[in-house]
Amino acid sequence: MFGIDLVNKTNIEMSRFKLEYIWLDGSQPMQGMRSKTKIVGSDFSGKLSECPDWSFDGSSTQQAEGGSSDCILKPVYICPDSDRKNAYLVMCEVLNADRTPHESNGRAQINDKSDEFWFGFEQEYVIEDPETGLPVGFPKNGYPAPQGPYYCGVGTGKAVARELVEEHMDICIDAGLNIEGINAEVMAGQWEFQIFAKGAEKAGDEIWVARYLLERTAEKYGLKINWECKPVKGDWNGSGMHANFSNELLRTANSKETFHAVCEKFRGKVKEHIAVYGHDNEQRLTGLHETASIHDFSYGVSDRGASIRIPLYTVEHDWSGYLEDRRPNSAADPYKVAAVIIDTVTS
Repeated sequence: MFGIDLVNKTNIEMSRFKLEYIWLDGSQPMQGMRSKTKIVGSDFSGKLSECPDWSFDGSSTQQAEGGSSDCILKPVYICPDSDRKNAYLVMCEVLNADRTPHESNGRAQINDKSDEFWFGFEQEYVIEDPETGLPVGFPKNGYPAPQGPYYCGVGTGKAVARELVEEHMDICIDAGLNIEGINAEVMAGQWEFQIFAKGAEKAGDEIWVARYLLERTAEKYGLKINWECKPVKGDWNGSGMHANFSNELLRTANSKETFHAVCEKFRGKVKEHIAVYGHDNEQRLTGLHETASIHDFSYGVSDRGASIRIPLYTVEHDWSGYLEDRRPNSAADPYKVAAVIIDTVTS
């Protein structure tokens, strides 16, 4: 009834491609991910330039009023969707109907089109059992053994839900994301993956696509990904998204004084950074559990209790390398984190 030759329907379907458009909604205090699938023809070759803009109902995503609800998805990044046949993942910016950046569009805030800045994000997260509302590995009543054996742990009861984590890693690799590693983290049921990219926009794109793939993979296991920075209150580690960054100045400094001068630029802009480093960060940045207090600013060599850690790598390479801002939390938007870091370093 749709004018399709049913005899050749299989061939038609096999020659078409699925484009999964992914974007960030207007939810607060943390933006959620949304996606929908566009079917394109057999002439699609996988290039970003071939992905058309696409509108959506912004009134259903907290991004527009019902009387003027159209928002526009502008594709900015594409990679293979290795978990589906004939499919690609397309990360998108959200534009208003007049094609100006939507207020929820953190990517548009990045002021570095030359890709001089390199970012490596360490994305922590907690795998949660939706039936109990607790991290996997936590009993229904009480708590598991205290922290200690879980970080990079091996064995039953130490590394929980490894199958999900390994599958996610393989999917990211197959998609061409520059995932650099995974590890179990300090709290039971807590894990981390790392993404590195030359260019702030690309680093943000790949973190969001990796987050999307993690959420989608967790669906198959009936598990939930908790991005909150302090999912379990009390004497348990929170979840961060440490931001490792460099630019040409830092990569070639050969100067301790230069690194200290850059760190000092951050001291006067604590409020601007904390404002985009993730909600409820005061619950995580307490001065305990490998964090600095949200009320203080500090930096030091190999100091995981500082606001900014100067890595041993930098010192050993004659004070040339990168810095790690340890304050962004797991729920932060990497676009906005990168944007404020770039603005501070270049100020």
